[in-house]
Amino acid sequence: MQRLVQLALDFLGGGSSPDSGVPQPKRAMAPVQQAPEAPLLVAPAPPLGDLLTPAVFRHPAASREVLLGDAVVAYALQRARRRSIGFTVGPEGLSVRAPSWVTLAGVDAALRDKAPWILRKLGEQQARRQQEERARIVWGDGAVLPYLGEPLTVVLDPTHGFAARGGALEEQGGATGRALRIALARSAAPAQVRDAVQAWLMRDARRCFTERLHHFAPLLDVRWTRLRLSSANTRWGSARADGSIRLNWRLMHYRPAIIDYVVAHELSHLRVMDHSPRFWDTVATVVPDYAALRRSLREQPAPPWD
Repeated sequence: MQRLVQLALDFLGGGSSPDSGVPQPKRAMAPVQQAPEAPLLVAPAPPLGDLLTPAVFRHPAASREVLLGDAVVAYALQRARRRSIGFTVGPEGLSVRAPSWVTLAGVDAALRDKAPWILRKLGEQQARRQQEERARIVWGDGAVLPYLGEPLTVVLDPTHGFAARGGALEEQGGATGRALRIALARSAAPAQVRDAVQAWLMRDARRCFTERLHHFAPLLDVRWTRLRLSSANTRWGSARADGSIRLNWRLMHYRPAIIDYVVAHELSHLRVMDHSPRFWDTVATVVPDYAALRRSLREQPAPPWD
């Protein structure tokens, strides 16, 4: 009878350990002092909407949008007299040029076929814009900007304690690099500081570019006739058959080797006016490592000046 009672207790969970089918004798247990549990620190979860919201790439002149993978791409569509659909991914986003006979559904289908390439290029442009924003100059006394590949500190000097016009370049010594002393009050507005620095930098660019043109022209056996400074956002230089050379003054942000590459590139166009293998062979005669320098120029955006 006692055995039957024990079996019943075991069945109801009141007899033995749940891990054992054999009854265990009761043992006196000393009380255990448990430390109070520390609060569990859990990072708040992001809102569900943030997790579900797709990436969005929107061209400012967008007239249509399409879902490519997990991204919404709003693109600028232009009808053109051409045989095929053309795609261009630039700083503003995706532009599409399509023949008039291609339906909108056909354009979207073509975009989906090219989705990996389009999304990669859009992501690269987005990363570049973010890099440019991080490099944005805060104009004022002590502003820092790249000059010939090195940091340059702007020092506002209301006394105009230097002989040069507008600004003067000075060595600071140590790891602080160079300083550009500008004849402005320390309370000058950011736009005033920016314009004064730009004026000095453009004068210095003309001096530097002229020197490098004189250096490379004889080596390439060409003759340049005129230098103009450019402020283009996406083009570093150009050359015309009459010997006119246009160079972007913002090249002064880059190290001298990159400036030399751009100068040699434009002078080489006075011999070969296209980008054929013969053109690149011409560039290589004076700048053998032009490919690496060209890549550096693409990967290192200059700080924005707007």
